[in-house]
Amino acid sequence: MLIGRSAELDRLVGVLDAAAAGLAGVALVGGDAGIGKTRLVTELCDLAQRRGFVTLTGQCAELGDALPYLPLADALRGAAADAGGPVGPAVTARPALRRLLPGDETGPTEGTTGGLAQQRLFGSVLDMLSEVAGRQPVLFVFEDLHWADRSTRDLLVFLTRMLQRERVCLVGTYRTDDLHRRHPLRPVLAELRRLPLVTSVEVPPLGDDDMAEYLAVLDRCGEGPAEPVAGRGLTTLIERAGGNPFFAEELLAAGAERARLPGTLADLLLARVETLPETARQVLRVAAVAGRRVGHDLLRDATGLGDLPLEDALREIVSQRLLTAGSDGYTFRHALLQEAVYDDLLPGERTRLHTAFAALLAERRGSPAELAHHHLAGHDLPGALRASVEAGRLAAGLGAPAEAHRHFERALEVWKQVPDAERLAGENRARIALASAAAAAAAGDYHRAAEQVRRIRREASDPALIAETGERLSYYLADAGGDEAEAVASAREAVDAAPHSPLLARALATYARALFRQYHEEEAAATASRALEVAEATGARDAEVSALVSLALIEEEFGSSVEHPVDLLTRATRRASGDLSIDLRARFNLARIQYENGALAVAARITEDGVRLAGETGLTWSTFGTDLRFLHYLVHYADGDWDAAERLAGGFGVRVGTRAEAQLSSFALFVEVGRGRPVADERLRWLSRFWSDELIGYMARGMAAEQALWRGDPLTALDHVDAVVAALEPFDPSVIRIAATGLWALADLGRTGEPCDDLLRRARWAAQNGPNGPRGRLGPEGMAWLARAEAEWHRAHGTEDPQVWRRATAAFGFGFRYEEARSRWRLAESLLRTGDRAAARAEWERAVHTAAALGARPFLQTLRAVGTRAGFPDPTATVPAASPASPAAHAGDTHPGDARAGDTQGGAAGEQPKAAREPARLSALTAREREVLAHVAGGLANREIGERLFISQKTVSVHVSNILAKLGVTSRTQAAAVALQEGLSPGAADGNTV
Repeated sequence: MLIGRSAELDRLVGVLDAAAAGLAGVALVGGDAGIGKTRLVTELCDLAQRRGFVTLTGQCAELGDALPYLPLADALRGAAADAGGPVGPAVTARPALRRLLPGDETGPTEGTTGGLAQQRLFGSVLDMLSEVAGRQPVLFVFEDLHWADRSTRDLLVFLTRMLQRERVCLVGTYRTDDLHRRHPLRPVLAELRRLPLVTSVEVPPLGDDDMAEYLAVLDRCGEGPAEPVAGRGLTTLIERAGGNPFFAEELLAAGAERARLPGTLADLLLARVETLPETARQVLRVAAVAGRRVGHDLLRDATGLGDLPLEDALREIVSQRLLTAGSDGYTFRHALLQEAVYDDLLPGERTRLHTAFAALLAERRGSPAELAHHHLAGHDLPGALRASVEAGRLAAGLGAPAEAHRHFERALEVWKQVPDAERLAGENRARIALASAAAAAAAGDYHRAAEQVRRIRREASDPALIAETGERLSYYLADAGGDEAEAVASAREAVDAAPHSPLLARALATYARALFRQYHEEEAAATASRALEVAEATGARDAEVSALVSLALIEEEFGSSVEHPVDLLTRATRRASGDLSIDLRARFNLARIQYENGALAVAARITEDGVRLAGETGLTWSTFGTDLRFLHYLVHYADGDWDAAERLAGGFGVRVGTRAEAQLSSFALFVEVGRGRPVADERLRWLSRFWSDELIGYMARGMAAEQALWRGDPLTALDHVDAVVAALEPFDPSVIRIAATGLWALADLGRTGEPCDDLLRRARWAAQNGPNGPRGRLGPEGMAWLARAEAEWHRAHGTEDPQVWRRATAAFGFGFRYEEARSRWRLAESLLRTGDRAAARAEWERAVHTAAALGARPFLQTLRAVGTRAGFPDPTATVPAASPASPAAHAGDTHPGDARAGDTQGGAAGEQPKAAREPARLSALTAREREVLAHVAGGLANREIGERLFISQKTVSVHVSNILAKLGVTSRTQAAAVALQEGLSPGAADGNTV
């Protein structure tokens, strides 16, 4: 029975219900030690299981910093043990997760340690949860996060960011009273609470009435003293408990009315321990050294007791509810009890027991991290050094670089105090220090990695070590955005010191990278070429692929053609480097160059191959795995496979809380706006907080402008365009597309002059002066957007020449189906204005077919409105067309060369029945003149009428003059009045044919 926690439980159930409905959520449950967090979450788990959830529970421990991913391993171990459960097969199918299970001997895959291994593990956890949630909703509980290791904290943040529509609920508990000012969980909680998925639940002390009810329930259950507590004793107990249920329960169990109450909770807990027989007390002390949990066999060997004495002692301890028995061992009923017993040990007693546990775990080939912990606590420095190095290597392989770095650092701290340290570690001190630096870099701490390498360099005398540390220092400085001059100098020293070997190839590749970053393009290209030669000669496959990629990027930016970079990157993708990060980088850059140069089919194949490789190796969420998926989406957006693009965007969350999430989300807008999806509005609301970011602002506000234009709101579109243009650098090619969008809005508004000229000027300048200067090449898409901007400028100025729109249509003809069709729409309108109806109809029909195939609803609606005004039958309509003999079938078949002849024919064939019913004053007007008059009555100017009817402004003026003469009036106002008197409504023109 849960007492006094209904409000907190309701909030957690709300997150659970949302997850069941397909909206992932995270709940952070905080409160003081003993306040009832575990009891609350246990109730939630029971409720979730009754509702069909799969429940996973993992517990952090005080050894959390030594044991990476302990709660994940704990949860997976329990789930995998259930052979018939849904989680086991999903775990065993993923090597990165299998390695967390006991008895698995799978080593890290070649080329995937440290940061890359962590990306693989994180992606595997996300995929596993998504797979299971596809069958049943999932509740995953992380208990005692205040003890979590850095990698577990990072995993929780990753899952919180990535989970969106999966049926997954994450719950984490933590002690608020343990979070001192510099506790590492503090910034994590602050970050998570800003995310939209997260619900924060604070568990407060119980009120007096709830506490009295709780104690009464305990009394009835027989967990209190022999006689019920009442009166003054109950009041005193409630006062002393301070709203803490665990404290109250311990007070009750100690017999609150019969003994003097201890001053602290620790005293109270120890007072209960002191009531045990001596043997039981000793067993409890030994168990406390093992941690929160201990296996039966390990406890037996550590106590040295026979089976019967041990069982008697354990039976007494369990009966007093100090330990709880599980399937394979014992757990302290509350972490506070384990802490109190452990803290009460004498220093010598503590050292002796840790030493005993270290010896027992070594015999059992226990966890190196646990071994290192017990060796250190037992003051066995040689054992601690050996176990710490082994734990560091294991953590790196598991994908826990922060823990690997800490283990290596612990070994280095005791190195000088340990005789024969190099033999125990299996490597010299410099190699361990380099491994520590690599782990720090993999954990994202490049500054610490660089400083560590600097220390090694100061002590180094061996040329090979000088070369290696110089290469690594340059690499870390580049990734940290550090001193570029130092990066170049250290790489140059590495090249000078390295022998002709794979190390020289790597040093040359890094030196080329550093030179490239400082725009020494000729030297960078020569150095990269030399790196490639040395790599091929020495068999350094990783350096060879890296050099090929670097040389390709240098050639792309500073070379004269695109063929050479493509050739280099093609060679790189055909060579397996042994480093998956390099292999994915090669595929991404090759696909990117092909996409930017209009080879969409080739880019699609390469991105598909890269995405598949990332998926097969568990690196879907790695840096280049993610970049490949972005590019795969954009390729399909351009080539017209919008269904595939939307499937790829299924994981692009709407509710974003970080820049990385917002950038991911922005991509989804391209198809959502193009298809008129309602979710685009919600996505834009979430993204609006990130519009100050240049890339996100460009993508999101650019698509918001397009959405506004489809909705007939060019002023709002211009607001977005102006904001984006102001944020972009003048030479950024992105200016060209956003300028074209702005010119679309200005043309719709009929504005010319400086606003139009300024946007076109900006587009032209960006095209001619890109980031690489006048030498830079503008790809086919950039040239197409420039042609679009030119055409929109002409449209704004009323130019009737269809050639500008032919050029824009042809420019997008490299395969960008949507934009080609949008240019074709404007070409059709331009042809209509010049009277070439046959050509206009052909272009319009092609645009309609494309829009329908894409599912581009706003565009298709616009095209259909154009067709209605032009009298073109919809080629995609599902209803039967009119009979050829009917007047309607011929209403639009005017002669393309003569607008007025077409008007006459339209009046004779298409409008006779209607004209016969019209008043006599209007009977003298042709069908076209009646259309023009209806628009005049509606208050439209000649230019607007021309746009509606696809005729020139001059032609409208001629029609208006004819109307005034035929009606015998002298002004547009008088003509409008006649139209209204005779029953010709302003809206009637929209239903007439041309």
